[in-house]
Amino acid sequence: MQGQTIDPEKTALNYHHSTAATHEEHPDHRMFGLVIFLIAEGMIFMGMFGAYLAFRSTLPVWPPVGTPERELLLPGINTMILICSSFVIHNADTAIKKNNVKGMQLWFALTALMGAIFLTGQVYEYSHLEFGLTTNLYASAFYVLTGFHGLHVTIGVLAIVAVLWRSLKKDHYSSEKHFGIEAAELYWHFVDVIWIVLFLLLYLL
Repeated sequence: MQGQTIDPEKTALNYHHSTAATHEEHPDHRMFGLVIFLIAEGMIFMGMFGAYLAFRSTLPVWPPVGTPERELLLPGINTMILICSSFVIHNADTAIKKNNVKGMQLWFALTALMGAIFLTGQVYEYSHLEFGLTTNLYASAFYVLTGFHGLHVTIGVLAIVAVLWRSLKKDHYSSEKHFGIEAAELYWHFVDVIWIVLFLLLYLL
C-alpha cells in the first residue's frame, strides 16, 4: 500500500522462518540418492563380473593358452594401499565429527595421495603387461574391468580433492554439516570393495 514502510529486519526474519519450514517439509535425501547411485554402479560391475565368469566357463583352460603369467607383486601392493586408504578416509569422518577440520584435511589429503599412488601403479602395470587389449578374451576382460574401475578411482580422487578445496572455506564443514565428507567416504569404500572382487577374479582365481 502507498505510504507503507517495509521493515528489512522483519522481512529477513520472515524469510528465515519460511526457509526453515521448507527444509522441514523437504528433508535431505542426498545420501539416499548417493546410495541408489552406488547400487546402480554396483549392478554394472556385477554384470561385468557375470560376463567374465561366463567367458571363463566357456574355455577349458583359463586364462587362455599363451597368456603371459601375471605379476602379483605390484597388484598386491596396490591392493594393500587401497584397503588401507579406506581406514585412512574413515579417520577423516571421525575427525570432522569432533570439529577437527585440520585433522579431516590431513586424512583426506593422505587418502587422495594413496589413490594417486594406486593409479600410478596401475598405469605402470599397463605399460609392462605382455598382452594387449585384443590378445585374447582374458586380456580384453582384464583391460575393461581394471580400466572401468580405474575410472571410478579417478573420480573418487577428484571428489576428495574437491572436498579438500571446499574445506578451505571457514566453517564450510563441521560436526553438524559434513555431507560432502560422508559422501566421498562412502564412494571410496565402494571403490575399494569393487577392487577386492576384481583382484580375486583377475589375479588369484
